Amino acid sequence: MERLPYIDEHAVATGASRDAVWSALTYVLRDTMTGALWFARLLDTDPARATSTFEGRPGETLPGFRVVDAEPGHRLTLQGRHRFSRYRLTFFLDEDRLRAQSHATFPGPHGKLYRAAVIGSGGHRMLTRRMLRQIDKRARDTDREGS
Repeated sequence: MERLPYIDEHAVATGASRDAVWSALTYVLRDTMTGALWFARLLDTDPARATSTFEGRPGETLPGFRVVDAEPGHRLTLQGRHRFSRYRLTFFLDEDRLRAQSHATFPGPHGKLYRAAVIGSGGHRMLTRRMLRQIDKRARDTDREGS
């Protein structure tokens, strides 16, 4: 796996089961990333398309991301690139929380501008935290429905 500089880590406490969190994670990723296909095309991402059924298995794709490592119920690592950046997003499922850790590089002058727009503006932080909250809510709802 390519070494990329650390960007940040965000976490959400979750009272849901690991199975529910994993299921919610793959669902929210599929829903969120597939909905952003227009943005992936604009940035010329690799990969460009999603696997028809995304379950978080190595080699499966979402627009802008490929699963490079997965241990269901414990860890999911996505990696990708586009014209301004190479990046990795890893989700860790601990006993009582879900963490999202980001690594990326932004080469060249356009990459520096992109980093300022995405990371420096706080946009990445807001989107990552929102995604974690969505995953947690879906996982808790799934656990309640299953009870």
